[in-house]
Amino acid sequence: MSQTKKYFGTDGIRNEVGKGLICPDQILKLGWATGKVMRDYGEKTVMIGKDTRISGYMFESALEAGFIAAGIDVLLLGPMPTPAVAYLTRTFHADAGIVISASHNPHHDNGIKFFSAKGQKISDQVELEVEAAFDQALETVDSLHLGRARRIDDAAGRYTEFCKSTYESSKKLDGIKVVLDCANGATYHIAPAVFKELGADVVTIGVDPDGININLKCGATDLDALKQKVIAESANVGIAFDGDGDRVMMIDHTGEVVDGDQILYILAANSEKPVSGVVGTLMSNLGLEVALKELGIDFIRTKVGDRYVMEALKENGWDYGAESSGHVLCLDKTSTGDGIVAALQIMSIMTRTGKSLQELASGMQKMPQLLKNVRVPDKVDVSSNAILQSAISDSEARMAGKGRVLIRASGTEPLIRVMVEGQDMIMIESEVNALLQVVESEFS
Repeated sequence: MSQTKKYFGTDGIRNEVGKGLICPDQILKLGWATGKVMRDYGEKTVMIGKDTRISGYMFESALEAGFIAAGIDVLLLGPMPTPAVAYLTRTFHADAGIVISASHNPHHDNGIKFFSAKGQKISDQVELEVEAAFDQALETVDSLHLGRARRIDDAAGRYTEFCKSTYESSKKLDGIKVVLDCANGATYHIAPAVFKELGADVVTIGVDPDGININLKCGATDLDALKQKVIAESANVGIAFDGDGDRVMMIDHTGEVVDGDQILYILAANSEKPVSGVVGTLMSNLGLEVALKELGIDFIRTKVGDRYVMEALKENGWDYGAESSGHVLCLDKTSTGDGIVAALQIMSIMTRTGKSLQELASGMQKMPQLLKNVRVPDKVDVSSNAILQSAISDSEARMAGKGRVLIRASGTEPLIRVMVEGQDMIMIESEVNALLQVVESEFS
Protein backbone atom coordinates (compact mmCIF):
# COMPACT_ATOMS: atom_id res chain seq x y z
CA MET A 1 0.00 0.00 0.00
CA SER A 2 1.48 3.33 -1.11
CA GLN A 3 -0.95 5.76 0.55
CA THR A 4 0.58 8.80 2.21
CA LYS A 5 0.14 8.86 5.98
CA LYS A 6 -1.46 11.97 7.49
CA TYR A 7 -0.40 11.63 11.11
CA PHE A 8 2.29 8.98 11.55
CA GLY A 9 5.98 9.80 11.13
CA THR A 10 8.99 7.48 11.13
CA ASP A 11 8.47 6.61 14.80
CA GLY A 12 4.81 6.99 15.67
CA ILE A 13 3.24 10.41 16.24
CA ARG A 14 5.15 13.32 17.76
CA ASN A 15 4.73 17.06 18.22
CA GLU A 16 4.95 19.88 20.73
CA VAL A 17 2.46 19.41 23.55
CA GLY A 18 -0.76 21.23 22.65
CA LYS A 19 -0.13 21.09 18.90
CA GLY A 20 -1.43 18.74 16.21
CA LEU A 21 -2.52 15.41 17.61
CA ILE A 22 -0.52 15.88 20.82
CA CYS A 23 -3.50 17.36 22.68
CA PRO A 24 -5.54 15.49 25.31
CA ASP A 25 -8.75 15.38 23.26
CA GLN A 26 -6.92 14.17 20.16
CA ILE A 27 -4.94 11.58 22.12
CA LEU A 28 -8.19 10.27 23.63
CA LYS A 29 -9.57 9.84 20.15
CA LEU A 30 -6.32 8.26 18.96
CA GLY A 31 -6.66 5.69 21.75
CA TRP A 32 -10.22 5.02 20.67
CA ALA A 33 -9.24 4.74 16.98
CA THR A 34 -6.41 2.33 17.77
CA GLY A 35 -8.77 0.34 19.98
CA LYS A 36 -11.37 0.20 17.22
CA VAL A 37 -8.80 -1.25 14.80
CA MET A 38 -7.68 -3.73 17.45
CA ARG A 39 -11.26 -4.80 18.07
CA ASP A 40 -11.78 -5.34 14.33
CA TYR A 41 -8.86 -7.79 14.50
CA GLY A 42 -10.39 -9.54 17.52
CA GLU A 43 -7.78 -8.08 19.88
CA LYS A 44 -8.61 -7.15 23.46
CA THR A 45 -5.65 -5.88 25.55
CA VAL A 46 -3.17 -2.98 25.26
CA MET A 47 -0.20 -2.19 27.49
CA ILE A 48 0.74 1.48 28.10
CA GLY A 49 4.05 2.85 29.39
CA LYS A 50 5.55 6.32 29.38
CA ASP A 51 8.75 8.26 29.98
CA THR A 52 9.18 10.87 32.71
CA ARG A 53 8.05 14.09 30.99
CA ILE A 54 5.34 16.03 32.80
CA SER A 55 2.70 15.69 30.08
CA GLY A 56 2.83 11.90 30.27
CA TYR A 57 0.26 11.75 33.05
CA MET A 58 -2.22 13.76 31.00
CA PHE A 59 -1.79 11.63 27.90
CA GLU A 60 -1.80 8.36 29.85
CA SER A 61 -5.25 9.21 31.20
CA ALA A 62 -6.48 10.29 27.76
CA LEU A 63 -5.27 7.11 26.08
CA GLU A 64 -6.73 4.99 28.85
CA ALA A 65 -10.15 6.61 28.38
CA GLY A 66 -10.02 6.19 24.59
CA PHE A 67 -9.11 2.52 24.72
CA ILE A 68 -11.74 1.77 27.37
CA ALA A 69 -14.38 3.55 25.25
CA ALA A 70 -13.42 1.24 22.37
CA GLY A 71 -13.82 -1.85 24.57
CA ILE A 72 -10.09 -2.54 25.06
CA ASP A 73 -8.59 -3.60 28.40
CA VAL A 74 -5.62 -1.47 29.52
CA LEU A 75 -2.52 -2.54 31.46
CA LEU A 76 -0.70 0.51 32.89
CA LEU A 77 3.05 0.31 33.48
CA GLY A 78 3.91 3.86 34.55
CA PRO A 79 7.40 5.19 33.70
CA MET A 80 9.20 2.47 31.72
CA PRO A 81 11.75 2.43 28.86
CA THR A 82 10.32 1.97 25.38
CA PRO A 83 12.06 -1.43 24.92
CA ALA A 84 10.63 -2.54 28.28
CA VAL A 85 7.13 -1.94 26.95
CA ALA A 86 7.98 -3.98 23.84
CA TYR A 87 9.31 -6.83 26.00
CA LEU A 88 6.43 -6.78 28.50
CA THR A 89 3.86 -6.63 25.70
CA ARG A 90 5.22 -10.00 24.55
CA THR A 91 5.52 -11.60 27.96
CA PHE A 92 2.05 -10.52 29.11
CA HIS A 93 0.63 -11.68 25.76
CA ALA A 94 -0.97 -8.28 25.25
CA ASP A 95 -2.26 -7.52 21.76
CA ALA A 96 -0.47 -4.17 21.47
CA GLY A 97 1.91 -1.87 23.34
CA ILE A 98 1.87 1.93 23.53
CA VAL A 99 4.66 4.22 24.73
CA ILE A 100 4.01 7.86 25.56
CA SER A 101 7.34 9.48 24.75
CA ALA A 102 9.15 11.96 22.55
CA SER A 103 12.37 9.98 22.94
CA HIS A 104 15.37 12.35 22.83
CA ASN A 105 13.29 15.53 22.46
CA PRO A 106 12.90 18.14 25.24
CA HIS A 107 10.06 18.04 27.78
CA HIS A 108 7.76 20.34 25.79
CA ASP A 109 7.38 17.65 23.10
CA ASN A 110 5.61 14.34 23.42
CA GLY A 111 4.52 11.49 21.22
CA ILE A 112 2.98 8.05 20.92
CA LYS A 113 4.87 4.93 19.81
CA PHE A 114 3.10 1.72 18.87
CA PHE A 115 4.13 -1.94 19.20
CA SER A 116 2.52 -5.11 17.95
CA ALA A 117 1.89 -8.22 20.05
CA LYS A 118 5.38 -9.37 18.97
CA GLY A 119 7.00 -6.28 20.51
CA GLN A 120 7.85 -4.76 17.13
CA LYS A 121 6.85 -1.50 15.46
CA ILE A 122 3.42 -1.77 13.84
CA SER A 123 3.20 -1.96 10.06
CA ASP A 124 2.40 0.85 7.64
CA GLN A 125 -0.86 -0.98 6.90
CA VAL A 126 -2.01 -0.84 10.53
CA GLU A 127 -0.95 2.82 10.81
CA LEU A 128 -3.14 3.65 7.82
CA GLU A 129 -6.05 1.76 9.36
CA VAL A 130 -5.67 3.71 12.60
CA GLU A 131 -5.62 6.98 10.66
CA ALA A 132 -8.80 5.99 8.81
CA ALA A 133 -10.53 5.14 12.11
CA PHE A 134 -9.33 8.42 13.66
CA ASP A 135 -11.18 10.37 10.96
CA GLN A 136 -14.47 8.65 11.90
CA ALA A 137 -16.86 9.80 14.64
CA LEU A 138 -16.05 8.41 18.09
CA GLU A 139 -18.63 5.90 19.29
CA THR A 140 -18.41 4.41 22.78
CA VAL A 141 -19.21 0.71 23.07
CA ASP A 142 -22.10 -0.42 25.25
CA SER A 143 -21.23 -0.17 28.95
CA LEU A 144 -21.29 -3.95 29.27
CA HIS A 145 -18.40 -4.09 26.83
CA LEU A 146 -16.25 -1.22 28.10
CA GLY A 147 -12.59 -2.08 28.69
CA ARG A 148 -11.08 -2.37 32.16
CA ALA A 149 -7.81 -0.91 33.46
CA ARG A 150 -5.28 -2.15 35.99
CA ARG A 151 -1.71 -1.27 36.97
CA ILE A 152 1.17 -3.72 36.71
CA ASP A 153 3.17 -3.28 39.92
CA ASP A 154 6.14 -5.56 39.24
CA ALA A 155 6.98 -4.32 35.72
CA ALA A 156 10.35 -2.79 36.66
CA GLY A 157 11.57 -5.98 38.35
CA ARG A 158 10.49 -8.15 35.43
CA TYR A 159 12.34 -5.99 32.92
CA THR A 160 15.45 -5.71 35.11
CA GLU A 161 15.69 -9.51 35.25
CA PHE A 162 15.25 -9.74 31.48
CA CYS A 163 18.07 -7.26 30.84
CA LYS A 164 20.42 -9.16 33.15
CA SER A 165 19.58 -12.41 31.34
CA THR A 166 21.03 -11.02 28.08
CA TYR A 167 24.49 -10.58 29.63
CA GLU A 168 26.23 -13.85 28.73
CA SER A 169 29.86 -13.46 29.77
CA SER A 170 31.06 -15.95 32.38
CA LYS A 171 32.70 -13.01 34.16
CA LYS A 172 30.60 -10.52 36.08
CA LEU A 173 31.27 -6.79 35.98
CA ASP A 174 33.19 -6.89 39.26
CA GLY A 175 35.93 -4.27 39.34
CA ILE A 176 34.54 -2.33 36.37
CA LYS A 177 33.54 1.25 37.14
CA VAL A 178 30.62 2.44 35.02
CA VAL A 179 29.10 5.91 34.85
CA LEU A 180 25.45 5.77 33.77
CA ASP A 181 23.65 8.82 32.38
CA CYS A 182 19.93 8.07 32.36
CA ALA A 183 18.89 11.41 30.82
CA ASN A 184 16.43 11.99 33.70
CA GLY A 185 14.27 9.67 31.66
CA ALA A 186 12.65 6.27 31.72
CA THR A 187 15.78 4.24 32.54
CA TYR A 188 16.48 6.16 35.78
CA HIS A 189 15.19 3.36 38.04
CA ILE A 190 16.12 0.41 35.81
CA ALA A 191 19.65 0.82 34.44
CA PRO A 192 21.43 1.41 37.79
CA ALA A 193 19.81 -1.73 39.25
CA VAL A 194 20.81 -3.85 36.23
CA PHE A 195 24.47 -2.87 36.31
CA LYS A 196 24.79 -3.00 40.10
CA GLU A 197 23.25 -6.47 40.26
CA LEU A 198 25.77 -7.64 37.64
CA GLY A 199 28.59 -6.48 39.92
CA ALA A 200 29.63 -3.14 38.43
CA ASP A 201 30.77 -0.19 40.50
CA VAL A 202 28.05 2.23 39.37
CA VAL A 203 28.12 6.03 39.38
CA THR A 204 24.96 7.77 38.16
CA ILE A 205 23.94 11.09 36.67
CA GLY A 206 20.61 12.06 35.14
CA VAL A 207 18.59 9.94 37.60
CA ASP A 208 16.46 12.67 39.20
CA PRO A 209 13.54 13.30 36.83
CA ASP A 210 11.21 16.17 37.66
CA GLY A 211 9.06 16.10 34.53
CA ILE A 212 10.94 19.01 32.97
CA ASN A 213 14.61 17.99 32.94
CA ILE A 214 14.36 14.97 30.64
CA ASN A 215 17.23 15.10 28.07
CA LEU A 216 18.27 18.51 29.45
CA LYS A 217 22.07 18.79 29.13
CA CYS A 218 22.34 15.05 29.66
CA GLY A 219 21.68 11.72 28.01
CA ALA A 220 22.60 10.29 24.62
CA THR A 221 22.15 13.61 22.79
CA ASP A 222 24.36 15.70 25.10
CA LEU A 223 27.41 13.80 26.28
CA ASP A 224 29.47 16.59 27.87
CA ALA A 225 28.40 15.86 31.44
CA LEU A 226 29.08 12.15 30.99
CA LYS A 227 32.53 12.76 29.52
CA GLN A 228 33.46 14.95 32.47
CA LYS A 229 32.16 12.42 34.99
CA VAL A 230 34.02 9.50 33.38
CA ILE A 231 37.30 11.42 33.58
CA ALA A 232 36.64 12.71 37.11
CA GLU A 233 35.76 9.22 38.38
CA SER A 234 38.57 7.45 36.46
CA ALA A 235 35.81 5.15 35.22
CA ASN A 236 36.30 2.32 32.73
CA VAL A 237 33.29 3.30 30.65
CA GLY A 238 30.41 5.75 30.44
CA ILE A 239 26.97 4.82 29.12
CA ALA A 240 24.27 7.33 28.13
CA PHE A 241 20.66 6.54 27.32
CA ASP A 242 18.07 8.86 25.83
CA GLY A 243 14.80 9.81 27.47
CA ASP A 244 12.95 6.61 26.62
CA GLY A 245 15.90 4.22 26.71
CA ASP A 246 15.96 2.92 23.15
CA ARG A 247 19.22 4.74 22.31
CA VAL A 248 22.67 4.27 23.79
CA MET A 249 25.95 6.12 23.36
CA MET A 250 29.16 5.19 25.15
CA ILE A 251 32.30 6.96 26.39
CA ASP A 252 35.66 5.20 26.72
CA HIS A 253 38.03 5.72 29.65
CA THR A 254 39.78 8.61 27.86
CA GLY A 255 36.54 10.53 27.33
CA GLU A 256 36.13 9.67 23.64
CA VAL A 257 32.64 8.98 22.24
CA VAL A 258 31.75 5.51 20.94
CA ASP A 259 28.60 5.96 18.87
CA GLY A 260 26.06 3.63 17.28
CA ASP A 261 28.28 2.91 14.27
CA GLN A 262 31.18 1.87 16.49
CA ILE A 263 28.93 -0.17 18.77
CA LEU A 264 27.65 -2.03 15.69
CA TYR A 265 31.23 -2.65 14.56
CA ILE A 266 32.22 -4.04 17.96
CA LEU A 267 29.21 -6.37 18.01
CA ALA A 268 29.91 -7.69 14.52
CA ALA A 269 33.69 -7.98 14.90
CA ASN A 270 33.56 -9.80 18.24
CA SER A 271 30.56 -12.06 17.90
CA GLU A 272 31.11 -15.65 19.01
CA LYS A 273 28.93 -16.83 16.13
CA PRO A 274 29.41 -16.11 12.41
CA VAL A 275 28.09 -12.74 11.23
CA SER A 276 27.39 -12.62 7.51
CA GLY A 277 25.97 -9.12 7.43
CA VAL A 278 24.75 -6.09 9.38
CA VAL A 279 22.51 -3.11 8.63
CA GLY A 280 23.13 0.63 8.99
CA THR A 281 21.52 3.71 7.49
CA LEU A 282 22.30 6.49 5.06
CA MET A 283 23.83 8.34 8.00
CA SER A 284 26.24 5.52 8.93
CA ASN A 285 29.88 6.55 8.75
CA LEU A 286 31.82 5.37 5.72
CA GLY A 287 34.50 4.09 8.10
CA LEU A 288 32.05 1.44 9.35
CA GLU A 289 31.50 0.16 5.83
CA VAL A 290 35.25 -0.02 5.18
CA ALA A 291 36.00 -1.83 8.47
CA LEU A 292 33.25 -4.40 7.91
CA LYS A 293 34.44 -5.06 4.38
CA GLU A 294 37.89 -5.91 5.74
CA LEU A 295 36.22 -8.51 7.97
CA GLY A 296 34.24 -9.97 5.07
CA ILE A 297 30.94 -8.82 6.57
CA ASP A 298 28.23 -7.50 4.25
CA PHE A 299 26.80 -4.07 5.00
CA ILE A 300 23.44 -2.67 3.87
CA ARG A 301 22.27 0.94 4.23
CA THR A 302 18.59 1.82 4.71
CA LYS A 303 16.62 5.01 5.09
CA VAL A 304 17.05 6.69 8.47
CA GLY A 305 14.81 5.11 11.10
CA ASP A 306 15.20 1.96 13.16
CA ARG A 307 12.04 0.49 11.63
CA TYR A 308 13.85 0.38 8.25
CA VAL A 309 16.91 -1.18 9.84
CA MET A 310 14.61 -3.78 11.37
CA GLU A 311 12.96 -4.53 8.03
CA ALA A 312 16.32 -5.12 6.35
CA LEU A 313 17.52 -7.37 9.19
CA LYS A 314 14.40 -9.51 8.96
CA GLU A 315 14.64 -9.71 5.17
CA ASN A 316 18.22 -10.99 5.40
CA GLY A 317 17.92 -13.08 8.56
CA TRP A 318 20.63 -11.02 10.32
CA ASP A 319 20.84 -10.03 14.00
CA TYR A 320 22.76 -6.76 14.25
CA GLY A 321 21.82 -3.31 13.00
CA ALA A 322 22.20 0.27 14.22
CA GLU A 323 21.85 3.96 13.59
CA SER A 324 24.75 6.31 14.28
CA SER A 325 22.56 8.06 16.86
CA GLY A 326 22.55 4.97 19.06
CA HIS A 327 19.53 2.89 18.10
CA VAL A 328 21.13 -0.57 18.25
CA LEU A 329 19.26 -3.75 17.33
CA CYS A 330 20.39 -7.10 18.71
CA LEU A 331 17.66 -9.38 17.41
CA ASP A 332 19.29 -12.43 18.96
CA LYS A 333 18.46 -10.85 22.35
CA THR A 334 15.28 -8.81 21.96
CA SER A 335 12.70 -7.60 19.45
CA THR A 336 13.50 -3.89 19.23
CA GLY A 337 16.22 -1.31 19.83
CA ASP A 338 17.20 -1.45 23.51
CA GLY A 339 19.87 0.82 25.01
CA ILE A 340 20.45 -1.24 28.15
CA VAL A 341 20.63 -4.56 26.32
CA ALA A 342 22.99 -3.17 23.67
CA ALA A 343 25.28 -1.73 26.34
CA LEU A 344 25.34 -5.08 28.15
CA GLN A 345 26.47 -6.83 24.96
CA ILE A 346 29.44 -4.45 24.74
CA MET A 347 30.24 -4.95 28.43
CA SER A 348 30.07 -8.71 27.88
CA ILE A 349 32.60 -8.45 25.05
CA MET A 350 34.87 -6.31 27.24
CA THR A 351 34.90 -8.86 30.07
CA ARG A 352 35.23 -11.83 27.70
CA THR A 353 38.13 -10.38 25.68
CA GLY A 354 39.79 -8.39 28.45
CA LYS A 355 39.93 -5.38 26.11
CA SER A 356 38.95 -1.82 26.94
CA LEU A 357 36.20 -0.04 25.04
CA GLN A 358 38.85 2.07 23.36
CA GLU A 359 40.70 -1.02 22.13
CA LEU A 360 37.51 -2.61 20.82
CA ALA A 361 36.50 0.51 18.92
CA SER A 362 39.98 1.09 17.44
CA GLY A 363 39.43 -1.40 14.61
CA MET A 364 37.12 1.09 12.93
CA GLN A 365 38.50 4.42 11.74
CA LYS A 366 35.74 6.99 11.42
CA MET A 367 35.73 9.31 8.43
CA PRO A 368 35.33 13.01 9.29
CA GLN A 369 31.63 13.84 9.23
CA LEU A 370 29.75 17.04 10.02
CA LEU A 371 26.00 17.27 10.65
CA LYS A 372 24.09 20.51 11.16
CA ASN A 373 20.35 21.07 11.53
CA VAL A 374 18.13 23.83 10.18
CA ARG A 375 14.77 24.36 11.91
CA VAL A 376 11.89 24.84 9.48
CA PRO A 377 8.23 25.86 10.01
CA ASP A 378 6.72 22.64 8.62
CA LYS A 379 7.60 19.29 7.10
CA VAL A 380 9.19 19.75 3.70
CA ASP A 381 10.20 17.62 0.72
CA VAL A 382 13.87 18.37 0.12
CA SER A 383 14.10 15.93 -2.80
CA SER A 384 11.78 18.00 -5.00
CA ASN A 385 13.60 21.31 -4.58
CA ALA A 386 15.57 21.83 -7.79
CA ILE A 387 17.83 24.57 -6.38
CA LEU A 388 18.88 22.41 -3.43
CA GLN A 389 19.43 19.34 -5.60
CA SER A 390 21.63 21.39 -7.92
CA ALA A 391 23.63 22.64 -4.92
CA ILE A 392 24.13 19.05 -3.75
CA SER A 393 25.40 18.03 -7.19
CA ASP A 394 27.80 20.97 -7.24
CA SER A 395 29.10 20.07 -3.76
CA GLU A 396 29.72 16.45 -4.72
CA ALA A 397 31.51 17.58 -7.87
CA ARG A 398 33.82 19.81 -5.84
CA MET A 399 34.68 16.88 -3.55
CA ALA A 400 35.59 14.82 -6.64
CA GLY A 401 34.59 11.43 -5.26
CA LYS A 402 36.26 12.02 -1.88
CA GLY A 403 33.09 12.75 0.06
CA ARG A 404 29.34 12.41 0.13
CA VAL A 405 26.38 14.65 0.92
CA LEU A 406 23.13 13.71 2.63
CA ILE A 407 20.33 16.24 3.18
CA ARG A 408 17.07 14.98 4.63
CA ALA A 409 14.06 16.15 6.57
CA SER A 410 13.83 14.73 10.08
CA GLY A 411 10.98 12.27 10.57
CA THR A 412 10.46 13.31 14.19
CA GLU A 413 11.18 17.07 14.36
CA PRO A 414 10.70 20.12 12.06
CA LEU A 415 14.34 20.02 11.02
CA ILE A 416 16.36 19.62 7.84
CA ARG A 417 19.56 17.70 8.51
CA VAL A 418 22.61 18.61 6.42
CA MET A 419 25.44 16.07 6.55
CA VAL A 420 28.73 16.00 4.65
CA GLU A 421 31.32 13.25 5.03
CA GLY A 422 34.79 13.06 3.53
CA GLN A 423 38.52 12.84 4.06
CA ASP A 424 39.25 16.50 4.84
CA MET A 425 37.47 18.39 7.64
CA ILE A 426 38.25 21.83 6.21
CA MET A 427 36.60 20.85 2.94
CA ILE A 428 33.66 19.30 4.80
CA GLU A 429 33.02 22.45 6.86
CA SER A 430 33.13 24.58 3.72
CA GLU A 431 30.60 22.37 1.93
CA VAL A 432 28.25 22.19 4.92
CA ASN A 433 28.23 25.97 5.28
CA ALA A 434 27.51 26.43 1.57
CA LEU A 435 24.65 23.94 1.71
CA LEU A 436 23.24 25.48 4.89
CA GLN A 437 22.91 28.83 3.11
CA VAL A 438 20.87 27.18 0.35
CA VAL A 439 18.64 25.28 2.80
CA GLU A 440 17.99 28.40 4.89
CA SER A 441 17.23 30.42 1.78
CA GLU A 442 14.81 27.85 0.37
CA PHE A 443 13.01 26.56 3.48
CA SER A 444 13.38 28.88 6.51
